[in-house]
Amino acid sequence: MQHQGVNGTSYILDERAKALAHYPHMRKAGGLLFVSGISSRRPDNTYEGVEERPDGTLALDIKAQTKAVFENILTILKAANADLSHVVDVTVFLVDMKDYGGMNEVYNTLFDGPTGPTRTTVAVHQLPSPKLLIEVKAVALAPQ
Repeated sequence: MQHQGVNGTSYILDERAKALAHYPHMRKAGGLLFVSGISSRRPDNTYEGVEERPDGTLALDIKAQTKAVFENILTILKAANADLSHVVDVTVFLVDMKDYGGMNEVYNTLFDGPTGPTRTTVAVHQLPSPKLLIEVKAVALAPQ
């Protein structure tokens, strides 16, 4: 679903995980696509890269979560006829910098230095769910 406002066109994808507050998955404004912070959450509110053990503890996989995050971002970008090659800037939020290497391992299969986006990676105290190790927001060029 698209909605035109004074601040551009919002994209809310009914088939994706719903936002936890009032914001779109993506907004198009000034020739750019602004993708909201995206996690590995699936449309059914489960998470990729999370295994709940019988004792109630969680096994969290940064590589699986990173791959799922970028797959989710790609799906959102496709709503505006864009893909990962259109991404110009990425901000990565990690709960623990010990996951930096695993995140990079997956990230480097998706982008290269000369043509990939600029990137900032920061450690955060926590994300909206204890099941999350990573969240990513992105800015992309909107195709003409």
